[in-house]
Amino acid sequence: MSVRFVRAAWARGLGPSCCRGASSFPVPPPDAQGVAELLRDATGAEEEAPSTATERRMPGQYSVLLFPGQGSQVVGMGRGLLSYPRVRELYAAAHRVLGYDLLELSLHGPQEDLDRTVHCQPAIFVASLAAVEKLHHLQPSVIENCVAAAGFSVGEFAALVFAGAMEFSEGLYAVKIRAEAMQEASDAVPSGMLSILGQPQSKFNLACLEARKHCKSLGIENPVCEVSNYLFPDCRVISGHLEALRFLRKNSSKYHFRRTRMLPVSGAFHTRLMEPAVEPLMQVLKAIDVKKPLVSVYSNVHGHRYMHPTHIQKLLAQQVVSPVKWEQTMHAIYKRKKGSEFPKTFEVGPGQQLGAILKSCNLQAWKSYSPVDVLQTLEHVDPDPEESPR
Repeated sequence: MSVRFVRAAWARGLGPSCCRGASSFPVPPPDAQGVAELLRDATGAEEEAPSTATERRMPGQYSVLLFPGQGSQVVGMGRGLLSYPRVRELYAAAHRVLGYDLLELSLHGPQEDLDRTVHCQPAIFVASLAAVEKLHHLQPSVIENCVAAAGFSVGEFAALVFAGAMEFSEGLYAVKIRAEAMQEASDAVPSGMLSILGQPQSKFNLACLEARKHCKSLGIENPVCEVSNYLFPDCRVISGHLEALRFLRKNSSKYHFRRTRMLPVSGAFHTRLMEPAVEPLMQVLKAIDVKKPLVSVYSNVHGHRYMHPTHIQKLLAQQVVSPVKWEQTMHAIYKRKKGSEFPKTFEVGPGQQLGAILKSCNLQAWKSYSPVDVLQTLEHVDPDPEESPR
């Protein structure tokens, strides 16, 4: 596939018009104008140019984009993006789709409002795509030579928009519905997520089983305690009822856990406690005319790339109640013969957590990693790789 089409898809995919053709997708207010028009000046000539064979590139000339998920949000994100073309237009379009000023909330908070699931998921989605616009402006070859993208949880929606599978506002509206439904499901049951740094002898499955038994002894019906994120070797996130998570923390030495930490989220995401959120999201996804991604996008559900547009709709809904297989995704993207060069990797969005995880999954791949800063305006996007992740 010619790289010009990837760049063209980036331009087309940001249109906040929620309909393609005769789609029955529930549209935002009618004044939500297409951002795609604002982007075509950078790609129109390329779209009209006849396709030509591209020269063979070395692996190190290719790029991979990683899109962060919930938990990476911080007040001030987006401040380092506003001087780049079309970023303010993205936030203006988001205002029309969401019905509130996302840019104001992202820049000035307060943090407790930004941390709410209903707000942080759309905020991360828009900031990540705005970061792509910054990267496109500073290093257009990174976008043109992108061969793969992956997003953590809600970040998967941003990855699919970048890859041309859906338009900007289609993705944003789906994220809005997803966030609202997940917030409602979280409010219904006292639940949470526990990050666990283990070791080879850690007993994750036994720990979950005994935590569920403990909950039953307290009279909790159908208790939930299960792995919800596979981050890197011997590191998991376990989610479920709060009583189960308290049991795990109290008995961490029994299961050979090195360290545990409660995550600042309101519910047990990626478990069956999120089942009430599946149907509202599925209804929105069914109304979207999903296209085949123009670069490989990897699914959180199984850790492999999407092969057909219909799989996207099904797996995005399934993702809400399935563990995020991020460690498996990293292995799928970066597996190669010994001595082979790795592509350049860019984390587009707030934070550097995905870079830290990549370092633990594949040190050689991490050596070609750079975060795209969303807080400060810089003249380059290649910071010191030794900088500690947030």
